[in-house]
Amino acid sequence: MINRTGLGIASALVAAGLYGFVPNLVHIGNSHGVPSVEATFARTSLIAVALAIVGILQSQRFFIPRAACKAFAAQAASTLAISVGYLASVQFIAVSLAVIIFFTFPVIILLAAPLIEGRKPGAVRIVIAAFAFLGLAIAVGPSFQSIDLRGVALAVMSSAGAAVQFFSGRALSRYLPAAVLGSLAHVAIWPGTLAVALWFGGGVLNIFPGGTADGIGFAALAGLGLVYVIAFFLQMSSLRYAPASTVAPFYNLEPVVTTAIAGAVLGERLALNQYAGGAMVLAALIASSLYGTWQSRRA
Repeated sequence: MINRTGLGIASALVAAGLYGFVPNLVHIGNSHGVPSVEATFARTSLIAVALAIVGILQSQRFFIPRAACKAFAAQAASTLAISVGYLASVQFIAVSLAVIIFFTFPVIILLAAPLIEGRKPGAVRIVIAAFAFLGLAIAVGPSFQSIDLRGVALAVMSSAGAAVQFFSGRALSRYLPAAVLGSLAHVAIWPGTLAVALWFGGGVLNIFPGGTADGIGFAALAGLGLVYVIAFFLQMSSLRYAPASTVAPFYNLEPVVTTAIAGAVLGERLALNQYAGGAMVLAALIASSLYGTWQSRRA
């Protein structure tokens, strides 16, 4: 397995910055006739084809070894959970709140990494995780009655999926190049994203001619597809170069970018408790990053 930590971190930072645009583009598209679940279906279709072309140009084999089947199944399931959960959540709750919930995943990775590696998590990891989840409770709790629980549930599902995606992506990196992995994973979830889009749309896709999507909606959809293809490729590349617990904290850049865009472009403003809880989650993410870096240097 390749271990080039610096390149992995650089790939993670660029991917995180690009991912920060995704929920905002989905929100804009949703406001202009492109339902979030259809945006998921469209970007899944695009990335499956785009990364397949990259893999073919690189003369890669599109084959999953038997030893990689379980990890690939986990990768496909987690990618579907993120694709449907995170993007659909912004249809029910504010982008900024969805980000707060979703970005508990680096803390989940910090907590789970020792267990997966056969070690005890340790007191520091537990304290960081508890602090992050306390921040999440503060962000959601006081406004519980006014928050759409569907959005919260979808964001929680996507956070758990992200943790699984990182671990399974690292495991698969020894068997599959990033382009092949990305293409096959999205081919695997394509029927699921289509089924969800049709179910929510009552059997109709509004991104097709005659639907509700307008010019701005299609522009947001095109931007979403381009950003997602590049970001996902870089994410899988980062996991090829470094362990999940090493690169995951650097995705902390994503919520900063997402929230900044949501405030500047969408004019979103959160309640005081949501800012306070979000700050606690961000502090936990920074702490997990510093702790993970310190442990890597000790190893």
